[in-house]
Amino acid sequence: MRCTVITAGLLAAAVLTACGTADPAGSAGSAGSAGSAKPSESATAAPTTASRAAGTPRPTPPTAQPPTTAKPTTAKPRAPQLIRVPRVVGHNHQTAQNEMQAAGLHMLREKDATGRGRLLLWDRNWVVVRQSPAPGERVAPDTTITLYSKKIGE
Repeated sequence: MRCTVITAGLLAAAVLTACGTADPAGSAGSAGSAGSAKPSESATAAPTTASRAAGTPRPTPPTAQPPTTAKPTTAKPRAPQLIRVPRVVGHNHQTAQNEMQAAGLHMLREKDATGRGRLLLWDRNWVVVRQSPAPGERVAPDTTITLYSKKIGE
């Protein structure tokens, strides 16, 4: 019990020392005239293990970061890479779509070449009879390719 009281007293003294509390009665040099007065002294000690254990956080030094400036870019914007449109006329519609996608052309549209406005529900039953843009043309990857197809045997 006595050991606990002594430890608590030392802990309180360390906290008060770390906080920099002044003498409650005032300093002896402050009673004289203003010209001969000594500046009051306060004890400032580095935080001890005991004071950090009491909840006082360790001060962290400020970190200086160098200012950042944006550098102007001198590179020219790259033009999109052009892709040569493959020839798919006469191919099964599904195979034609696969060839276009393998070439890097993914914006595909399909139309009934007979003009009846039918939907190509089963792509393997249709054959490509015309395409736009023409085969061999160089186009951007986001160009829409239209495949005009008719049912096999029509």
